[in-house]
Amino acid sequence: MKHGVIAAKKAPRKSGKPLGEVLDKYIAARKGFKSPSTIYAYESYRKQRFQSMMHSDVYTTTDDQWQAAIRREAKSLSPKYIKNVWMLISAAIFEETGRRPRVTLPEKEYNEKPFLDPEQIPAFVTAIKGDPIEIAALLELSSLRRSEMLALTWDNVDLENEIIYVHGARVAGDGGKLVHKKQNKNDSSRRTVPIIEPLAEALKAVPSKEGYVVTLTGGWIYKRINEICAANGLPKVGNHGLRHSFASLAYHLQIPEKIAMEIGGWADDGTMHKIYTHLAQKDIAKRAQDFRNFFSSANGKTGDI
Repeated sequence: MKHGVIAAKKAPRKSGKPLGEVLDKYIAARKGFKSPSTIYAYESYRKQRFQSMMHSDVYTTTDDQWQAAIRREAKSLSPKYIKNVWMLISAAIFEETGRRPRVTLPEKEYNEKPFLDPEQIPAFVTAIKGDPIEIAALLELSSLRRSEMLALTWDNVDLENEIIYVHGARVAGDGGKLVHKKQNKNDSSRRTVPIIEPLAEALKAVPSKEGYVVTLTGGWIYKRINEICAANGLPKVGNHGLRHSFASLAYHLQIPEKIAMEIGGWADDGTMHKIYTHLAQKDIAKRAQDFRNFFSSANGKTGDI
């Protein structure tokens, strides 16, 4: 008591909560609610990233210390990857402390992912004919995501009407084991996709039509796609590059963005518009060069116009 007034005690500042413990608690609370692939990613981040900070107290570690940790990680990780990891870390810290560290993340670098031009697609289709990954690659070239391709079952393949019903996804769960989800990436992902002729031929040739259509692992398919591309002078497109190649072909065939978006299962037209705009810019550059070539060629005389 001082001057007849009882001095109020300051609440002790919390401390002693290491980041690793906070992350474990955050992840455990979301099991059963988040998708298996999300939990698997969280656990991978927890074990592999920001290891120098796992024993740091989330209450006393300064923003400068978090920023220094981000700089260290940036030496070996892409800006997008760092963002994904930091979103988890900052969310866990906020849930524990009520405050997010104020830091600056590396700016995302735009690196165009390789895909097949319409002129390259026939060569790729010929190269994969008869290969174990033929069906998987043709499904992805038909717009299916890797998770959708791995989840496709024979009861969702209608060879008579040449339609595929895209429902669900197979994603990595605990220990990397594939887990089947009824829900796709978004509501628009549940869709029907036309079966292209080479895919129809490959599907009809399969003797046993039960269970999953593709029984290979996604990683092996990715590796084999790139091996075939390299052997045939094509860009190494991997799994996602084939899906992008679908968009490239849709643009080439002048399929309206809205229809291409629905076939591809994009949730909003922003993604499809971005792809179409990018391809249009490349097309404009080519047409501009054609225009210049006309006037510089021997036959491009103004008197002949």
